[in-house]
Amino acid sequence: MQNKGLVILFAILFGLVSIYQLSFSFGNSSIESDAEQFAASKIDASVEDFKNKRKALEVNYLDSLASSKESVFMGSTYAEVKENSMKLGLDLKGGLEAILQVSVKDILKGLANNSKDPVFNKALEDADELQKNSQNDYIEDFYTSFDAIKGDKKLSSPDIFATRSLEDEIRMDSSEEDVKRVITRKIDESINSALQVLRTRIDQFGVASPNIQRLGTSGRILVELPGVKDVERAKALITGTAQLEFWFAMKADGLYQYMSDVNAFLKNEQEAAVTATDSTAVEADEAEEADDLIGDLTGETDETTTVVNPFLDLVKGPGYQGGPILGMFNITDKQKVLDILNRREIKSLLPANAKEAKFVFGKPEKDSELIALYALQGNRDNVPPLSGSIDDARQDYNLANQVVVSMQMDAKGSRIWEEMTTKAYKEGSQIAIVLDNLVYSAPGINNGPIAGGSSQISGDFTVNEAIDLANVLRAGKLPAKATIIQSDEVGPTLGQEAIDSGTMSFGIALALVLIWMFFYYGKAGLFADIAMLLNILLIFGVLSGIGAVLTLPGIAGIVLTIGMSVDANVLIFERIREELAKGKDQKSAIKDGFSNALSSILDANITTGLTALILFVFGTGPIKGFATTLLIGIGTSLFTAIFITRLLVDWYANKGGKLDFSTGITKNLFRNINIAFLKKRKTAYIISAVLIVGSLASLFTNGLDEGVDFVGGRTYQVRFDQPVSASEITATLSDAAVFGSADAKTFGEDNQLKITTKHRIDEATEEADEEMRQTLFNALQPHLNGMDYAAFISNAEGKTAGLMKKYKVSPTIADDIKKASFWAVLGSLIVVFLYILFRFKRWQFSLGAVAAVFHDVLIVLGVFSLTYKFMPFSMEIDQAFIAAILTVIGYSLNDTVVVFDRIREFFNEHTDWDFDRVIDKSLSSTLSRTLNTSLTTLVVLLAIFIFGGESIRGFMFALIVGVIVGTYSSLFIATPIMYDSVKKGDATDALRNKVQEEELDEAKA
Repeated sequence: MQNKGLVILFAILFGLVSIYQLSFSFGNSSIESDAEQFAASKIDASVEDFKNKRKALEVNYLDSLASSKESVFMGSTYAEVKENSMKLGLDLKGGLEAILQVSVKDILKGLANNSKDPVFNKALEDADELQKNSQNDYIEDFYTSFDAIKGDKKLSSPDIFATRSLEDEIRMDSSEEDVKRVITRKIDESINSALQVLRTRIDQFGVASPNIQRLGTSGRILVELPGVKDVERAKALITGTAQLEFWFAMKADGLYQYMSDVNAFLKNEQEAAVTATDSTAVEADEAEEADDLIGDLTGETDETTTVVNPFLDLVKGPGYQGGPILGMFNITDKQKVLDILNRREIKSLLPANAKEAKFVFGKPEKDSELIALYALQGNRDNVPPLSGSIDDARQDYNLANQVVVSMQMDAKGSRIWEEMTTKAYKEGSQIAIVLDNLVYSAPGINNGPIAGGSSQISGDFTVNEAIDLANVLRAGKLPAKATIIQSDEVGPTLGQEAIDSGTMSFGIALALVLIWMFFYYGKAGLFADIAMLLNILLIFGVLSGIGAVLTLPGIAGIVLTIGMSVDANVLIFERIREELAKGKDQKSAIKDGFSNALSSILDANITTGLTALILFVFGTGPIKGFATTLLIGIGTSLFTAIFITRLLVDWYANKGGKLDFSTGITKNLFRNINIAFLKKRKTAYIISAVLIVGSLASLFTNGLDEGVDFVGGRTYQVRFDQPVSASEITATLSDAAVFGSADAKTFGEDNQLKITTKHRIDEATEEADEEMRQTLFNALQPHLNGMDYAAFISNAEGKTAGLMKKYKVSPTIADDIKKASFWAVLGSLIVVFLYILFRFKRWQFSLGAVAAVFHDVLIVLGVFSLTYKFMPFSMEIDQAFIAAILTVIGYSLNDTVVVFDRIREFFNEHTDWDFDRVIDKSLSSTLSRTLNTSLTTLVVLLAIFIFGGESIRGFMFALIVGVIVGTYSSLFIATPIMYDSVKKGDATDALRNKVQEEELDEAKA
């Protein structure tokens, strides 16, 4: 081998750099262990709630180190050590991953100054409908909708976008294309602004290694917060728009009669809808209603009454005399109350002096299921007297030593604030401070007008809540509402379990492969093992060096890379064995073996790399992690197999060592095999036809168990203290009073369930999420052994029961994921077809390879369709399954390309052989490599399947089925179809001539 010195230098340098990079991970682990020991020494185990207190002390210890400039490891500060250490993904560390949809509709409304133009608003409504089944960005669907109904109306109309705020860029005579260009750019700027606001908020929140990035041009933003403990706090931080408003509050006393009128209206409406028999069941006169109203508002109740009051019965507590609170309501009734009060017929009942009243709920109080409803002085344009205008905000304490947020307004805000407080002081009224449509406080102005623009927000805050609110206000408001349309929340307990299972599967798979290589190839196998260990070191070093996030599928990708590394060495060693069998001396056999194997190794790795690249482009989150490690592994595997193994083999041979590339047991395995594969092709076609027809029949009848990735919904992973019945839980949750429909499956152990439901999936709000969790908890209470709600939803480390993981996908993004997955699979097939056509120059080779891939994919889908109902693990079709399908495609092509390379070689070497003989000899000569690689890969996959954790068991099962079917198809489908598509006689001669020309061209090159 030429340039041995350069290869050795590179290997040493790469190895040292990888060790250096990984040393930070060990250093970080050591520092965190010191923090844990420090906390344990300060908080005794006998202290109440010692786990949480220790954790808090541990966090404070690390925070103090992070803010220090003191060197703690190899001349680096703790912050630098943390930054350079291996970053663990959500599934290994716990935390939150969310995709936020910034409302482009709200941005458009803002650019149009909340235009009341009917054409504009109808176009927005139509765009909403188009978005349900569209892959376009919202702005494109808005333009399409507007163009369809605009008539003579233009986007540059003064009541749409030719507004004062846009007058420098849009005039009344601007063309439609110019307006669209400006609006599209403004939306892009707004979404980038939202990205920066979120980045600032999260940086102030103090999450280690966050990932915030914009996804395409759709207004979606990915936020990954691995390791975050308080998930609900983090979600509130990233979804709050920080829309701060100040409104004059009304006195609720004057609206009590209105509430009675609302109740009477709803009651009459109900009575009109029921039958004559039922309508006489409940009656009450106006006097009784008034008495009930007064009782509700003063806290007095009549236990004997049987009157049903559709609105007043929702009131659970009174406000206070002269204040703006109409009453207290259950949090779960919040949306119902707002839906009632926002009805046009109900609004018409408002008294003349309150026609513009605005009803807003207050911030929920801690440990309370009740929430206050405020009455504010609204206006026709729904514009607050004062909004935003904050220069600074900070967590503070008021005179009563309560936690508050102190704010300082800018010059304009200070002037308006002084005017508002002057009016409120004179009238003896209150000013409501509203943030993101929740009233935080409604203080009275008792000491005269407030000059200078200083104000405070109070609201029964904890210190953390006040700090978060101040950070949000300082960072600025989002340009539009941001809704979580996909989220994955993993508790730290599951993360630690994933690390443990991932490490175990990795260790077992590695040990089995190392042992097998030594068993099969003897001393040469030891050299391959050394190269493989270096390969693993390089993979982890590169991952750490580029700041990539390691996930559980990423570990699976690394373990799969071990199998690919084995494949390269197997190809080389098998070719060397063939050269030795021809009678060549050891040095010549080694040289020719490496040279002859190179083409197959490159082709096989390029085809796998192409599918991994497509997976990287289309995948998100953990799937992108899988693709990342696979791509890195392909590069390092090629380097170690081709160069490092060669160095070691040459070194040993040059010093006089003898290498047989086999052991006494394996020496004569697969030697002199001559199987007539082509004669068996008709039998294989029949077997494959039966499997494919069965698969298609099952797919059309049974279908597939589509996960929430593809259909939308919410998934909850719940662990219990004792085994539970999945069918019983399914029946409970499917009751109309709970979710209406749900599916519970045993997930791993029989005390753990994976619960999926589509109930209220169109509601992407945090309120809906919270109500769903509360409903789930209430329904599962008989099985929770007295666990309270706080413990059920907590994200505590070491948690042994309760809600362990939550996953949500809205229907819109589910449709996008499904279509992206389809294009990923189709794109990989097209790319591979073109690559094989380029390499082999004959469409028959591409046809055989792609036909085999279709065969493999259909059978894997069929197996999942036939077995998902009774398999003891989850077989949902989700993004991970698509990753498995693409990996199967790559593996199947890997096998097929090796065979095709040998066919091309034999065409050139044996010009006097018949076409049939060339094919059979090619398949027979590669059989040792095919079975060896397949068995090794299966051993690796089985190790991950058994020990790698429940969350990737379905993923591994798809790969196992794919490897078995892929091995079969490379022997009995791909090559026979290629053979049958080539006509005999002249066409065969033409093929041979073409192959020989290619070989000559390559030799000249």
